[in-house]
Order: sequence, then structure tokens, then C-alpha cells
Amino acid sequence: MVFENVTNTLDKASKVMNLSDKEKSHMLSFARVSHTTIEVDGEKFLAWRIVHNDALGPGKGGIRYHPNVCEDEVKSLSFWMSIKNSLAGLPYGGAKGGVKIDPKHMPKEKLEKVSRSFIRAFHQVLGQDIDVPAPDVYTDPQTMGWMLDEFEKIKGRHEPGFITGKPIVLGGIALREDSTAKGGYIMFREIVSALNKKDVTVAIQGFGNAGYFFASMAHKHRSNVVAVSDSKGAIYNPNGLDINEVKKTKDEKGNVGFCKGDKVSQISNEQLLELDVDFLILAALENQITKKNADKIKAKNIIELANGPIASDADDILYNKGIFVLPDVLANAGGVVGSYLEWVQNKTGMIFEDDYLAERLEKIMKKNFHLVLNLHKEKKVNMRVAAYTIAIQRILLAEKARGRV
Repeated sequence: MVFENVTNTLDKASKVMNLSDKEKSHMLSFARVSHTTIEVDGEKFLAWRIVHNDALGPGKGGIRYHPNVCEDEVKSLSFWMSIKNSLAGLPYGGAKGGVKIDPKHMPKEKLEKVSRSFIRAFHQVLGQDIDVPAPDVYTDPQTMGWMLDEFEKIKGRHEPGFITGKPIVLGGIALREDSTAKGGYIMFREIVSALNKKDVTVAIQGFGNAGYFFASMAHKHRSNVVAVSDSKGAIYNPNGLDINEVKKTKDEKGNVGFCKGDKVSQISNEQLLELDVDFLILAALENQITKKNADKIKAKNIIELANGPIASDADDILYNKGIFVLPDVLANAGGVVGSYLEWVQNKTGMIFEDDYLAERLEKIMKKNFHLVLNLHKEKKVNMRVAAYTIAIQRILLAEKARGRV
């Protein structure tokens, strides 16, 4: 179960923090769990919107469309958003949403109906000062555009700050498109700088939004991206892949596996995870590395761009192997920082220059990286436990200030 990863990591952090049973119990409680069944064209789909904690501000987190979405997963993701937002120093609580559908085999017209139905089901618990959605797995700016339009129709007013990751013409910002990857890449550069290496090898699991943009940034700055994968397969070239060609092939044929070239070979997802590289970037789904395959991982550093790609029972194995893991709540926070900057612009009516937004993202990501790194060294715990310790402390301080704990 995905939620076991949450409870196991919380247990580890609580030992460092000496949390009371009451404090631990409070961290495992949820502010609001909303669920329903959406009916579209005679088909029924389970849907959730869950707020884990709102002590620091309104709920904030994406909405995913996936055939395997369940309440356990959405709860876990909303908890991680609480940790991520707190760690980033943002005025948000944690939230997440999901619809149990297979969007890959659904026409655009029906996806629009699902998106509008989601808002009709949950509009009373959403809003720029209540709970602010965003894109996640298999949702995108167009999805957010449909949702914004439906929300504003119901409310009878404009409220662009209700949702982030929108099309630019509806109040979105250009930075949001690649902010998740950009935030992870900023931290990647910090690690590379500390390693003092000119050339590093990189393998990337996942070639969606975050995976592709990270690959593109790494390739552009001459890091050697030797392997990438999508849901249908993986490719490997020891001399490095041409990411522009891989993207072109993916767009034209729907699968990176069709990419050809000198020394390019097809490999399995398992083989990609076990490559001997400097960096393994996990940009797919949860529980990709578990205790079953953790001993086989050879990468020297791992960056979690996806949410929960390393199971908690694998964390200690990797740590004891000397593998440096940059956890999801730190590494992929660029997405929610980008969302925050969009939200601020929408709420204030100000228009910020792109350079200013990029500068703010870089400053926040670097600051948080070194904050966690220093605690990791001081307490001699892995980076995930260090990140949780900082984030939980902030949440509990806010709860105590409110008189809730």
C-alpha cells in the first residue's frame, strides 16, 4: 500500500524529532476527504479531492487521471503535498485529487466532460483561498482551462487563482510548464558542482512532462543522457542519446522505443533502473524501487521527480549502499513553486517578468536544497528524513499557534 510509505517515513522522522503520539496522530489525520462517482455518457468514474492539512494555508495539489487511482494513493499524495509545500516555505496546506479513468483511450470531448463533471462535484470545497488544484499525471493546461471555465460559470465570477497550471491566455505563466523539471535540474546542478565532475551520465525513467524537460535541460548543458523510458519501453546508448531526436520519435510514433541510431538499443525498464550511471532520474510513478530491486541499483545519485518512486523499505537499503537520494518532496517542488508564483500573480493582478519568476524559482530551490542537506549532515539521516523533519516542524508550529495541538 502506498500509504505505508507515508507512515514509515513519518515514524523515522518522529524519532529524530521526538514527536509525541498525539503529534504523530495529528500528522496522520486528514482535514477533508471528499469522494464521489462521476457519471459521463453512461459511464461511472470514481473521483476524489482530499486535503491533508490546511494549517499553513489553503490546500494545494494536482489532479491526476489514471486507471489505478484509489483513495489510498490520493491520501498519500495529499500528505506528500503538505510536506512539500511546508518544506518549500509556501503558504499552502497539502491536497490532491484523482479520477479513476484511462485517459489514453478516451476522446478529447469526453475528457472535457469528465473535467467539468469533476468541478461540478467538488466546487464547494475548491477556491483560491480554500483548495487550489493543478495538473498532475495525464492532466494538462487544457484540463485546467476546462475546469476553470466550469468553476467560474458555477460561481458567476472570474477567479483565475482557483487553479494553476492553466493556459497562459487564462492567467497561467510560461514558467509553470517546465517548473517541476527546472526545480529538479537546479538541484542536480548543485550536486554536480559539489562532485566537481565535468561529465556525468544520466538515466531517466519517464519521458512525460517532467522527464522530457529534465532530459532536454541536461542534454542542452552537455550532460550525457544515456537512457530514457516511457510506459511502453526504454532505450540506451552508452555514448549518449540525442534528446531532440528521441522527442521527435516519441511525438510521431508514440513510443521512445522506435528511436533508432548508432549504438541505440532497446532495454527493459528494469535494466534502465539498474544501469551504472552517475544519476538516475525517477520521473514515472510510485514504488519503482522497492526492497526487491534496491540491492541491484548501481546509480550513485537518485533524483525523484515523480511522487513516491522509492518505497520506504528501499530507502534504508539505498542509504546504506551510499547512494545519495534527493527525495520527491524536495526535488520536484519546482512545480508547486511555479504554481505559487502563478497564484500570486492571479490574486494580486500583477504581471511578473519571466526573468523574475525564474530567478525566484532558482533562489527558493537552492535555499531549500542546502537547508535539507545541512540537516542531513548534522543528524546523519537520509535526505528524506531530514526534509520531513523540517516540514513537519513547520506544520506543527502552525497547528500549535492555532491551538489545534
